[in-house]
Amino acid sequence: MPHPVDIHLGRRLRHRRWVLGKTQGELADALGVRFQQVQKYESGTNRISASRLWDIAKALEVPIDHFFLGLEGCGAEVEHEELQSDRVPEARNGPQPTESAVAHPVNLGIAFVCP
Repeated sequence: MPHPVDIHLGRRLRHRRWVLGKTQGELADALGVRFQQVQKYESGTNRISASRLWDIAKALEVPIDHFFLGLEGCGAEVEHEELQSDRVPEARNGPQPTESAVAHPVNLGIAFVCP
């Protein structure tokens, strides 16, 4: 049974493809897969890897976060304590960013913010 997140991503993919007027075959050609694979992504039957989602976003001319819009529970609800978990000592004791890295962050042009 497909996971609800996979179903949501598939629906968002199908809708965006439809808005652009692309067929499953056209998207498949752009991705280097068969149209049946696009069908499986759209139905949520097959999960979409991070790299494939990147390619899909490029082909459909949207940022990656487009596919997560409207997904319940998406956002920055993670508590600070969860980020500093005792189960992951590297999170507490690992390498710390330099002052230069903090003062001059690199903008990758990717936003992972959900409404």
